[in-house]
Amino acid sequence: MPTVPVYNLNGETVGDITLTDDVFAVPMNAGLLHQSMVRHLANQRLGTVSTKTRSEVSGGGRKPWRQKGTGRARAGSTRSPLWRHGGITFGPKPRKYTKGMPRKMRRLAVKVALSEKVRQGDFTVVENWDLPAPKTKEMAKVLSNLGATKALIVTAGPDENVQRSARNIPGVETLEVAALNVYDILGHDRLIIARDAVERVEEVLG
Repeated sequence: MPTVPVYNLNGETVGDITLTDDVFAVPMNAGLLHQSMVRHLANQRLGTVSTKTRSEVSGGGRKPWRQKGTGRARAGSTRSPLWRHGGITFGPKPRKYTKGMPRKMRRLAVKVALSEKVRQGDFTVVENWDLPAPKTKEMAKVLSNLGATKALIVTAGPDENVQRSARNIPGVETLEVAALNVYDILGHDRLIIARDAVERVEEVLG
């Protein structure tokens, strides 16, 4: 079982915490992480782009000229895809890009990502987020004490003081345990998590 130090908000070590193997010591699975990342990014796509076909563009109601005798190529509409202001051939239409993934695989991918953070030494546990008021300056000071810049802050549940203190700091994001995902875990250099959030993660994913 991996053991990591626990820090206070001043960056001082105040103890240790032992992490469970089934959540924080899962073997690396690059294929699973890739699949989870592709799914996450695909599900962010809106799929609302749309182009008009020749039947949807305005104009083109009558035949531009008679079929024979003009010396020009035959044409039935001024809204042919070959013409300026004509319709688009095989253009994109609204569609869904969502990808599915079994729940067990999604949970395993999060455990693999967390385990990688622990193995690489980018997993920091703090005793608690005891911020008396939402102050960006205080959060910046805490991150400086912990030696973190681009960090993902994880709380056990909603914590308005933490969220409001961190939201204006570039490269810093806050998440609750229930919203943990591979994209955000791997997208930040450091994962900073409260002790009670660690217990919540072990309870949910263990």
